[in-house]
Amino acid sequence: MHWIIAPVILPALLAPFIVLGARYHISIQRSVSIAGSLAQIAVALGLFLGAADGTVTLYQLGDWAAPFGIVLVGDRLSTLMVLLTAVLALFVMLYAIGSRWDERGRHFHALFQFQIMGIMGAFLTGDLFNLFVFFEVLLIASYGLMIHAGGTARLRAGVQYVLFNLLGSTLFLFALGAIYAETGTLNMADLAERVTLVDPQATAGIRVASVLLLLVFAIKAAVVPLHFWLPSSYAEAPPPVAALFAIMTKVGAYAIIRVYTMVFHPELEATAGLHGVWLLPAALLSLAIGMVGVLAARKLDRLVTFAVIGSMGMVMVSISMFTQDSIAAALYYMVHSTLAAATLFLIVDLVGARRANLRLSALPMIPGAAMISGMFFMAAIAMAGLPPLSGFVGKLLILDAAFTTPLMAWTWAIILSASLISVVGFARAGSTMFWKAKSLGHQSSADDTVAPPAALSLVAVGGLLSLIVVLTIFAGQVHGFMSELSAQLFQPEPYISTVTDTPGKLSTPKEGY
Repeated sequence: MHWIIAPVILPALLAPFIVLGARYHISIQRSVSIAGSLAQIAVALGLFLGAADGTVTLYQLGDWAAPFGIVLVGDRLSTLMVLLTAVLALFVMLYAIGSRWDERGRHFHALFQFQIMGIMGAFLTGDLFNLFVFFEVLLIASYGLMIHAGGTARLRAGVQYVLFNLLGSTLFLFALGAIYAETGTLNMADLAERVTLVDPQATAGIRVASVLLLLVFAIKAAVVPLHFWLPSSYAEAPPPVAALFAIMTKVGAYAIIRVYTMVFHPELEATAGLHGVWLLPAALLSLAIGMVGVLAARKLDRLVTFAVIGSMGMVMVSISMFTQDSIAAALYYMVHSTLAAATLFLIVDLVGARRANLRLSALPMIPGAAMISGMFFMAAIAMAGLPPLSGFVGKLLILDAAFTTPLMAWTWAIILSASLISVVGFARAGSTMFWKAKSLGHQSSADDTVAPPAALSLVAVGGLLSLIVVLTIFAGQVHGFMSELSAQLFQPEPYISTVTDTPGKLSTPKEGY
């Protein structure tokens, strides 16, 4: 079945066409990008529905069997993330076109397609080395998008972003070298079989590799204290780019879920206890620092970036428990937080384009303040986890999953305290930016030329808010699917057998590993 490679091939073909064939025609670039995004959603939806019954789909590039060839694997988890990425990309692209951000620099649409290619490949690959390759595609394309439209502050943040992620890439290579030296393979399904054969008395190498991989994925997921790259990078990036970046931290969370439920799972004697020793405390610290940052932020864009750190802390708290219930809760919250964070970044741009600055201080009202403030109110409720939206449901699921953990009291206390701090922070920002502005009247005549939000931009923000509402209304069905997905992750035998037990696979000696 060749459709599984389409999410990677499609943007890989569109990007060079945009550069070579439509370089000076922005209307053609926009048309190609929108058409590509719609096609991505159609393919992603087909893959998702095909995997919904538990089917695992394998694609062998060049018909080379694993573990020697490159393989793409589609199961419930990977196809869910592919669909989420495709939907998010469409709304972000609509906003970028409506706000004309795509005209402020060169090659926006081509870089956007390469970014989607890297994200899709990271979700679908069945090989750790190719996960590294797609991480690098992400890094290159995201750097170009981050400095789109230029500026000293944006360039400085971009350099910091690249340097920190290059450190992560170096650690990733060290981890891959250690894993290959110990097992002779980097295919995840084959690796899951071979690590069980490692002599318990000679596990130093595999334990080091496991820790290094966890550090790499924690950098991508912006887990404290490895989060320093995120605040400046996301705050200085163009808001539509920052909205797309909302899915990038989820790549790190996805990699932790995939590798540490299939390869270095909690029951594996060789790496027993490694990921549970510090991951939960670090996740709780991330949640606390993120929400304190929301309260302390002096600019709206910084507030949203710290909210992203806090939301990733919430996701990692749930993942670090490594139970079926906690992974199901984490996946529900991942979908919610991606939509909520992207919505907030787009609203930041709606405000910033019509206001002298993004400082949390009272200024005269902006054009379209009523609609923008209503959107901010909904998005803030979702991100803060207040009822009735999906953030509240997600936090309840995580709190329920925490009942079985030894640190249940700490987990509950920090989650509830962080939620209260988040509510106060968002309430302060909203009242200052919108409510207090009303008392100052309308903008001066010098600013009356500021246009109201473009219809396409409002459609994009409204579409994301609608998805949050849908996620709330169908929370029971979505969580039921996430529970089935989580059960599949903790029973990886079908995944492993689909990848490794393929016709024509060459026999490989496993003695001595």
